[in-house]
Amino acid sequence: MMRLHICKSVPSATALLRSVPARIFLFFLVFYVLLVQIARTTYYRDPSSAFFDPETGYLPRYSHTRSEQADAFIDQVNSGELVPTHSSGDADICLGFATIARNGARYFKTAVGSTLEGLSESERASLHLILFVAHSDPNLHPAYSEKWFHDVADTVLLYDHDKVDLNRIVELEQAQNKLSGIEKGLFDYTYLLKACQATNASHVVILEDDVVALDGWLHRVREALDKAESQTADLGRSEYLYLRIFYTEEYLGWNSEEWPTYLFFSLIATAAIWLSLVGIRHRVHSSKRFLSNESIAVITFLCMPLLIGLFFACGQVSMLPIAYGVHDMPRFGCCSQGFVFPQERVPDLIEFYESRHVGYVDMLTEQYADDNQELRWAVTPALIQHVGSKSSKGDDFHTNSKYQRSVAERIWNFAFEMNDPEALRAEHLAHLEAA
Repeated sequence: MMRLHICKSVPSATALLRSVPARIFLFFLVFYVLLVQIARTTYYRDPSSAFFDPETGYLPRYSHTRSEQADAFIDQVNSGELVPTHSSGDADICLGFATIARNGARYFKTAVGSTLEGLSESERASLHLILFVAHSDPNLHPAYSEKWFHDVADTVLLYDHDKVDLNRIVELEQAQNKLSGIEKGLFDYTYLLKACQATNASHVVILEDDVVALDGWLHRVREALDKAESQTADLGRSEYLYLRIFYTEEYLGWNSEEWPTYLFFSLIATAAIWLSLVGIRHRVHSSKRFLSNESIAVITFLCMPLLIGLFFACGQVSMLPIAYGVHDMPRFGCCSQGFVFPQERVPDLIEFYESRHVGYVDMLTEQYADDNQELRWAVTPALIQHVGSKSSKGDDFHTNSKYQRSVAERIWNFAFEMNDPEALRAEHLAHLEAA
């Protein structure tokens, strides 16, 4: 008799399924599984997402196409099939590359070619291209002996023996410690900045030698500079420090320091759903049979937390994307692959870099900006991609490296690879026609 009494007191599975709260939760689970599957096939390129797939995310789709276009351009110059145009002498943008030879990798040719391929004569004339071979003996760099290198450059920059302590450069080159490499890297960056400053161009673009620029990068830079100027004025400021044309989304995910904000808005969303359901039950009498206290509890305290969890799992880059255009980026901007500096700010940075003597360019630049409360603009989408898997600073791969990739490989703009080469070329041509 006792066993029969216990069985009667426990509701059967059939009875549970007949209850409205159980049906609501069952239908929600089916819907939720569908949402998870959609998320898996949608957010696999977002490094801030739980559904991120590194094998696909790091796949060089557009950068591979653009590299082929860049290499074809350089090959045509090297063979004499194409005679490149040069600066008109009153260029308003100085484009500078500093390069050193890397063991087992050659990115420099592609980097330079990607900034020149597709430019009209007028666009090329507006650029003063400086190629800086950062070796005490420039012949150590394979590009220096190649025809294209001298043909495309407006200025081939080498160490000036009268202005540079060449013995110190040799010491830094031969030293095997990391600190010497950091010191030389900062010296080279400063040396290139000085060379660009001497051209009197209104803006200075410094790119690393292992990047790829998208087709039409120059007109997008000009548009971004115009917006940066106007937005700076709108803020009542007279100047800004730089325009960033590259960043990696890897550092733009959910920030653990902001968990109180996330919790606050999650509670607000949950409370809004609860109040809405209670309000509907109060105003729509026919809904009372569906919106019992138990049903509202299931929706509010089971369904909503699962949806909020899925929202965060999809990643901040996807759920709260940065709007296209020019925007302030005072934090999490990485790294120094591509900066555009107004001419009037170059002396300030040169002085600061020289006062520090040793340090990474990106970190020192951010330190200067923080100390002086500088405006820092960035453009979205990014205009260049970092393709160098072999760092000029040495091998940084370890067996426990994230995604089994080196630090250099993870400096990657994932959205860049979604560019359509035909659409970019059409946009570029349309801009040239309008101009």
